[in-house]
Amino acid sequence: MTQHVSVSEVFARIPESGPLEAPLGTSTTGPTRTWLEEFTSDGERGVHTGFWRCEPGESEWDFTDLGEVIHVLSGRMTVTEEGGQPVELGPGDVASFPTGWTGTWKITETLEKFYVML
Repeated sequence: MTQHVSVSEVFARIPESGPLEAPLGTSTTGPTRTWLEEFTSDGERGVHTGFWRCEPGESEWDFTDLGEVIHVLSGRMTVTEEGGQPVELGPGDVASFPTGWTGTWKITETLEKFYVML
């Protein structure tokens, strides 16, 4: 079955926020509000997709068990892999965080993204 959703409608209807916390990122700048709406989930195959919004802040990320591919819809952030160089991401950019990736995310403008976790 084909699933379809209007991105603007998704972010308009996500009413509640929660703190950024493990197993996702761990905030290093105090409480950071996030919103999440899952789009699809196949637990048997370990593939999850959805929409995520996060307020500005810095956080540490550890993709030990799952990797993630993101498409930035709005906002800006700088990601720095441990031992690597900073990479700036903005609207329209796509980034991959393979299983085993560790590093930091510095969100400078409220970020909205579509993600695929696998």
